[in-house]
Formats: sequence, structure tokens, C-alpha cells
Amino acid sequence: MKRQLFICLLAGVALATNVAHAQQQNNSTYPTRQVRVVVPYPAGGPTDLVARLLAQKLTERMGQSFYVENAPGASGAIGAGQVAKAAPDGYTLLVVTNDLAVASVTNSNLSYDPIKNFAPVTIVAGSPQVIAVHPSVPATNMKELIALIKANPEKYNYAGIGIGYGQLSSERLFKLGLNLPELIRVPFNGAAPAVNSTLAGQTPIIVMGLPPVAPYLADGKLRGLAVSSPTRSQAFPDIPTLGESGIPDQESELQIGVVAPAGTPATVVSALQREIAEITALPEVKNLLDTVSFHVVASAPAAFEKQIKDDIATWSKVMKEANIPVN
Repeated sequence: MKRQLFICLLAGVALATNVAHAQQQNNSTYPTRQVRVVVPYPAGGPTDLVARLLAQKLTERMGQSFYVENAPGASGAIGAGQVAKAAPDGYTLLVVTNDLAVASVTNSNLSYDPIKNFAPVTIVAGSPQVIAVHPSVPATNMKELIALIKANPEKYNYAGIGIGYGQLSSERLFKLGLNLPELIRVPFNGAAPAVNSTLAGQTPIIVMGLPPVAPYLADGKLRGLAVSSPTRSQAFPDIPTLGESGIPDQESELQIGVVAPAGTPATVVSALQREIAEITALPEVKNLLDTVSFHVVASAPAAFEKQIKDDIATWSKVMKEANIPVN
């Protein structure tokens, strides 16, 4: 599986630590002690894997330990709430997805504001969502799938992850874009149970970020019909985009980024962004990310802040138009 290959390759990268560079960086002003990297999702998922890769390489390059701590729950809100309250000194970081922004439009009881309480560092990497089906579904493209659903709406449902970005992007596609309000969404509390349900044929359709689904697309256990990115995925170039499938205005991308508590010194934010950009430019790191179907972004902090604001505007509109109640 791609995840297993990723872990093996990650172990291999650890053996090639650049000690001299780490010793040089150890004399810098930041960091002077270990850095806590919070992942607001369970261990083993794509966000966790990217976080652990970054933590390993930052440790090597900056001469202090960057260690990952998982704080899952509430679509990332529990871990994000912890980091929002942390000291703004650069020694607590949060690895996030689009759910940092989405939670603010789906949950009226958040303990934090995604703009006011965080200092964006960088969008590390991105990956499209994929619409895939169990091989028993007689559809090889989105046009055929839509026809099947319209002919027998009671026969089909689809798997997704809980609430948040995954829910809103799929609601925008099926309910608003394709006018298929009768298609039932079955929510799961993680990618693994959602994928397993579709592998078993219990939920014949799945809408999910590409990384958790990729191994099963590669071995033919699931059939990819379309990806949500503007261009095709390099990992699966045979799968068309939604735009190529005749479904416009549905572009979206799962993004993984790093933020710090608001008020973190600009010099620390700049140092972290620079190091992460250099890390993601390394051939071995790009290859590792390719293994789990991510492409490098390495944005500037200002671009990440704009993306968070754009996500809030986009998904607030979807909430309203799809009549999704705020929790």
C-alpha cells in the first residue's frame, strides 16, 4: 500500500540525517528547545503522515526536537482549540487542513477564531478529492454514475468523513451542482472506516481526499471517476477532472498547512516557512509526498491567510444554499 511504502521511505530518509546542517542550525536563536507539533486528527492519516515527515526534517535541520502530538476530535476543533490558547512563542504549532476554516462556518460554539487566533505559516501540500465507486457499480465515468443515481436513487449512497470540508464539498457537488438531493451521504468518523465500507460495497460510492483512497485505486479495488482539482492528478493521470466530466465550478483541494498561535513573532513564522519550503523542495521529500498523492505548495504566510478567508466565504455560501444547519 502507498501508506506502508511512505512509512518505509520515511524511515529511510531518517537514516540520511544531515548532522552537520543540524549542528549549524542549533546555534540559531530559534528554536532553543523542543517544539510541540499538534495534529488534530488520529495517527496514521495523511495529515499525521505529513506532520511526522515535517517534524523529522525540521528536527534534523534546526537542531531541536519537533515532536508530534495527536489531539483528535470534532473535525480538528479540539486540537485547534488547544493551540489557539498556547503561548505565541513558536514552541507550539498546529498542522491543519481546510477544516480550520470550515469549522468556523459549521460550528457556532468554537472556542477560537481561525483568523484572529492563528498566525498562518504555510500551506505545505495539496491533494484533490476523488469520486470513486466499488467495482460492482456499472459506471466508468461521472455521466454514467449520474444516470444510475437518477434511475435508482434508493439503490445508491456514498461514504464521507463526518462534518466539515468533506461534507460541504460533497454537498456542493451532489445537491447543488448535480441536483441529486435524494442521494444519501453516510458519514464516518475517519477515512479508514469510510474506505472499508466502500471496499465492502456497503456504501458503493465514496467522496474522499485522494491519499486514503489511492492504494485501492492503484490495485483496482475501487474505480476512480473524477478528481476535484483543476488539473488531473499526477499520481492518477487517467482519472479526469470534474470539469472535464462536464461538471463545472466544483474545484476544491484538500490542503495541509501549518499555523502557530496568533502573536507568534514574525521572525519565527518566517524562519519556519523558509525551512518548510526548503524541506518540501528536497527530491526525497517530494517523492514521499508523491507516494501519498500530495503535491508541494509551500505558500507564503499571506497566501495561506487569504486561502483561509476564501474558504470561509466559499463554504459559508454552500451552507446557506444547501440549507445545512449550523451546529
